[in-house]
Amino acid sequence: MSVFDYLIVGSGLFGAIFAYKAQQAGKKCLVIDKRPHLGGNIYCENVEGINVHKYGAHIFHTSNKKVWDFVNNITPFNRFINSPLANYRGCLYNLPFNMNTFYKLWGVKTPEEAKQMINLQRKIAGISNPKNLEEQAISLVGKEIYEILIKGYTEKQWGRKCTELPAFIIKRLPVRFTFDNNYFNDDYQGIPIGGYNKIIDILLENTETKIETDFFADRKYWEQCANNIVFTGKIDEYFNYQFGKLEYRTVKFETITIDCDNYQGNAVVNYTDLNVPYTRIIEHKHFEFGNQSKTVISREFPSEWMEGAESFYPLNDEKNNSLYTKYREMADNHNSVIFGGRLGDYQYYDMHQVIEKAFAKAEEQGFDIL
Repeated sequence: MSVFDYLIVGSGLFGAIFAYKAQQAGKKCLVIDKRPHLGGNIYCENVEGINVHKYGAHIFHTSNKKVWDFVNNITPFNRFINSPLANYRGCLYNLPFNMNTFYKLWGVKTPEEAKQMINLQRKIAGISNPKNLEEQAISLVGKEIYEILIKGYTEKQWGRKCTELPAFIIKRLPVRFTFDNNYFNDDYQGIPIGGYNKIIDILLENTETKIETDFFADRKYWEQCANNIVFTGKIDEYFNYQFGKLEYRTVKFETITIDCDNYQGNAVVNYTDLNVPYTRIIEHKHFEFGNQSKTVISREFPSEWMEGAESFYPLNDEKNNSLYTKYREMADNHNSVIFGGRLGDYQYYDMHQVIEKAFAKAEEQGFDIL
């Protein structure tokens, strides 16, 4: 017998927001998650009074005022601005590529001088029809920026040489001819004061939840307990991998507490040299302007996905996208199952995009999203 209107598999942003809107509409929901905590990838652990982003840096940004107002009505956000640095063989460069970057590279002081340097390198390369990621990047920003700031980081991130990666992965590269280190162009940006757990706690405070609960361990039971299912896990797993398995990249985190108050002076530092095994170091306290006597850092090591590892990044190449299309067609014929989130849609999303998707699905169900 169905006890709930909706069974929501996964307690990340998509599932939590859908549950919140459904509960406001008077629906009875159950949220289950196989992890030992709620919140999906935005979950934070408190270490030495610092909110540690357990599954990698999560920096909220959006130009959608409705989304920004929604999250700030849940809990207020601070004024954090993402201004990452790149470390290449001990030299530091500002990101995204801007006049500070170009001054460090070439000593140029005006936008016109920077444009001339980039255009000269593009002309020398003479690439009119990029056949791979390397050629695409060089055709956009020239060889020097590519070799210092793109090549090593990208090959570590994807586990493949840039000449083996498709050009469409880098459709464009953000290049600014201003002295602006703000990584995002969005109107709104920040971190929830007190950490992301506050958002999830409020979204799910009136909804029944169960952690350490695997949908697939007793699938028949869970499918019978609700009239509808909201599924935020892997779409291919839901359909028993009948067309084959979709591929992902995963990340391993090496998180340590250091007995100093400031390790690197910035929340995010990318390491773009291929000989450095990690892609970046996150210093978590800087997301909330912490002044604790100790600090916590996380080194990120991308790797090939293996059974049992977290599926972080969909590998959206031609082969996998074609495979996903088959699963999507099956999903569209399952009227009582709503698929969403990164894994359900096999698509990399930023947080604001997940919220927009959750709003859209809630609206389709007739829920008020305002």
